[in-house]
Amino acid sequence: MRFAAEVAARRAWDPAWVRDQLSDARQLARVAQLIMPPPAGVAKNWTAYRDRFVEPRRVRAGADFWNANEEALRRAQSVYGVPPEIVVGILGVETFYGAMMGGFRVIDALATLAFDFPRGRSDRSAFFRDELEELLALARHEGIRADSIRGSYAGAIGWPQFMPGSVNRHAVDFDGDGHVDLRQSVADAIGSVAHFLQQHGWQRGMPTHFEVQPPHDEVARATLLAPDIEPRFSAQRMRELGALLAPDAAGFDGPLALVEVHNGSAAPSHLAGTQNFYVLTRYNRSSYYARAVIALGQAVAAAHEATPAHSPNPMTSARP
Repeated sequence: MRFAAEVAARRAWDPAWVRDQLSDARQLARVAQLIMPPPAGVAKNWTAYRDRFVEPRRVRAGADFWNANEEALRRAQSVYGVPPEIVVGILGVETFYGAMMGGFRVIDALATLAFDFPRGRSDRSAFFRDELEELLALARHEGIRADSIRGSYAGAIGWPQFMPGSVNRHAVDFDGDGHVDLRQSVADAIGSVAHFLQQHGWQRGMPTHFEVQPPHDEVARATLLAPDIEPRFSAQRMRELGALLAPDAAGFDGPLALVEVHNGSAAPSHLAGTQNFYVLTRYNRSSYYARAVIALGQAVAAAHEATPAHSPNPMTSARP
């Protein structure tokens, strides 16, 4: 296989080992179906998107998770500066606190998308070939077979749904057992999420956003929306363009972005996103995703404060 030879040469690995690791990879038609985008013409709706994640069962599960893993969450905040509610929000949105991590063999998912990427959407086969190589690197580092690693139909792994490259670059051994295991060690998952955000520019103590009313003037609004979610405007400049910022933004001196999300046929919603809001979109490049993480984290934090901690449940930071 040409890919195996290229990887072996690039990494200075034994070609026979690479061929052996790849020999059992299978093409999965189901993966090709699942990777396809939603039907055209479906309007984005922030309210509907939020309600998928900020709902009673997920909030209760999040509070239980927080109670069971408070030490690891606080330690991650101390080390990386990321508040527990942000980590809890991400893990709740990604996998419902470990309940939906995916059962595909990652090598099958990545091989399918690397060498038989479906028509009908922009070709990302090169990305998945890179991730397949990263999967081999992960297996080699951990001393396991690549075909033993399970994950989503897109090849994402564990509680935080890291792609193999993100595991290799950003995952940490947060339980101190000498291994990184994002599927079995909740502590590793917590630490890795916080480390990922810190590595992408998370600022300790900075809020994620402020409430804002956008300018009525269409030209001014277009100016503020032009950079999309990248924060480029000072609070003063936003006010000069007619935006009405919440009072708690008065002393904020960092850059802001006017972030717009759509609500179907209703009026769009807006917020003024900080650098930390932008960092959340490096985890998943969607302002809807970032807002859902924040909203779920806030709801879980409130539930956590309202209920006393209890003895650990099955969602603990220990390995089984």
